[in-house]
Amino acid sequence: MAKKQVLVISNFCRGLLILLLPFLLWVGDRQNINLPVGWLPGFLRRWQTEEHQYFALPLGFAILLVVTFAVSTLTQFFAPAEQSATPLVVRRRNLLAANSLTTLTMMGVLIIGFAIGEPLLTLADSLFPQAGDVGPVLVVAGCYLVAGIVLLMLKTGEKQADPDLVHPHVLSDIQDGIRYLQENHRVRNALIQLLILFSIFAALSVLAVSMAAHLPGLKASQFGFLLAFGGLGMAIGALSIGYIGQRFSPTELALWGSLGMGVCLAGLALFDHSLVLTFVTITIMGFFAAMVGVPMQTLMQVETDPEFHGKVFGLENNANNIALSLPLALAGVAESLFGLTPVLFFLAAAAIAGEF
Repeated sequence: MAKKQVLVISNFCRGLLILLLPFLLWVGDRQNINLPVGWLPGFLRRWQTEEHQYFALPLGFAILLVVTFAVSTLTQFFAPAEQSATPLVVRRRNLLAANSLTTLTMMGVLIIGFAIGEPLLTLADSLFPQAGDVGPVLVVAGCYLVAGIVLLMLKTGEKQADPDLVHPHVLSDIQDGIRYLQENHRVRNALIQLLILFSIFAALSVLAVSMAAHLPGLKASQFGFLLAFGGLGMAIGALSIGYIGQRFSPTELALWGSLGMGVCLAGLALFDHSLVLTFVTITIMGFFAAMVGVPMQTLMQVETDPEFHGKVFGLENNANNIALSLPLALAGVAESLFGLTPVLFFLAAAAIAGEF
């Protein structure tokens, strides 16, 4: 299947799944699925008394889990296709600027989204006061559907592969992708640096709560301001790289970006009681993070052979999901065991070590 088809179909399917959610939840309202207690994990069984042989799982909750799983699964197809399609529609010399614009757009959407997301969903909900959550659902599903319509106009110039000659197999594709990374150290090193970058920001999203609690004039519940300033720094960095990044090699940009991130993370550990210095430092750190993320993603697109784009970027997407989820579980535990300052120094060391 062509990359454009994957992009369009995955967006339409995600939008339709969201649209069906209110109806599915209405069907499952006040209904339960009786599961044998023996099916429960051990840590949940202790909450069940001996006379209860079945565990009542609300059907609506089960439907919500299934839809969420389906949307997430479709995203696993969309993300690598998106990365693979970029070199098809952008000339090689413009890839750095294109990835800078992508990063700038993503950071801008995240920053603006925190500000307008809740009021927008509230307004949509007020338009359908008697229909439950139909308003917010229409907004979210509409975004997917509009994105799919826009992608219909995309011209990639990709040739449709002969289905009789192509026999895709998940395990063999994963093995081919791993083998390709083993043989191409520049692509492998770029992927490692991206994974470290995502891991650091995932950990910071957890540590930001403790950081906000230590800062004067800021509450733990306002940790989103710290993340927003980091996103602002990344947006500024992406914009700057789009203008002047062509003067430097991707490895040079990543080197200075990694060193800058390490220094900033150490600064966050030292300036943990100064609100102004923390905001300035985390903004500068976001700037240096863009110097790692944008050129390394560009290097992967340039250095990876076109026939391996799907396999390599599929591996990258799966690895990024791990890099985003695992630190979420470990960062809080490490902070409770060792304290905030040692964990920040460890992240600083990891940022610098990733370059070497």
